[in-house]
Amino acid sequence: MKKIVILSVILLISYNLYSQSAEEYLNSSLAKVNLQDYRGAISDCNKAIEIEPNYAKIYLFRGIAKENLQDYRGAISDYNKAIEIEPNYALAYNNRGKVKYKLQDYRGAISDYNKAIVINPNYALAYENRGLAKFYTKDFTSAIDDFTTAININPNDKEAYYGRGLTNILLGNKNKGCLDLSKAGELGHENAYNTIKEFCQ
Repeated sequence: MKKIVILSVILLISYNLYSQSAEEYLNSSLAKVNLQDYRGAISDCNKAIEIEPNYAKIYLFRGIAKENLQDYRGAISDYNKAIEIEPNYALAYNNRGKVKYKLQDYRGAISDYNKAIVINPNYALAYENRGLAKFYTKDFTSAIDDFTTAININPNDKEAYYGRGLTNILLGNKNKGCLDLSKAGELGHENAYNTIKEFCQ
């Protein structure tokens, strides 16, 4: 009997040493996303879900990996699940909006960005993304407002400067637009100076 108890304790210790937690799989999946190993990231997320099926962040990370593999339906499904588990998950709404934007569902994207902003009114990226979606619905004035809000929250938002610059140029405000493109270039936007050559000469 003593031998069975000792063996059980040894097996339990071994299991605890070699089994990973959901959080460890999650961290591993994030590292794999950063290395562009999206399939590996999905595999780690699947293992994490087996351990912790109601952990919203796992679905968010798996959605990010699927989005990078252009599995947009799968990504939306995972973002939906993250929101179902955590209804005030601003990042999940923003990411679902990004996928809808990629699918050219600009109004659907705007609706998701609206929800993200209601949850977190200081979410600069959601304003920037909503500005881009509004640009494609030709709601230029409102797009400029969103880009401006993103810049007010994050003065180093090169994408917001770039978006506001292009939008101003389209509206005939060339001087304002070119200044914004210059600021975007200064902040490291890779297309800014080519766009300046095209529109600001």
